[in-house]
Amino acid sequence: MMNDLEALLAQSDETIEAILEAGFDDDLELEIEHHLVSSDFSKLEKAAVELVKLGYHVEDAEEFQLDDGTPCFYFAAIVECLPDQKVLADQTREICKVADACNVEYDGWGTFLGDEEEE
Repeated sequence: MMNDLEALLAQSDETIEAILEAGFDDDLELEIEHHLVSSDFSKLEKAAVELVKLGYHVEDAEEFQLDDGTPCFYFAAIVECLPDQKVLADQTREICKVADACNVEYDGWGTFLGDEEEE
């Protein structure tokens, strides 16, 4: 599986722009969650091991079903960093490379801007 790096980088830039336009302080670190998905748990597990080696905190994989009932698995690789375009582009490239090597889907990254107690 080859992930679309250019689309992922564009999505990353758009997300950073939206975060800054929302008034978030660009001097404060965010908890960034990079999302990886696969229907093959062993491939996803291999990607998790590689990302841990690169310094990411990897959450336990969770199972979900696609609309057609196909089981899939996903996890978040977490890191704290500033909402900086270069830093997040470098992370996106690094994770995309691991995802491609492990034949899993990299679904981009996200973060929470609100108060965690509101959830």
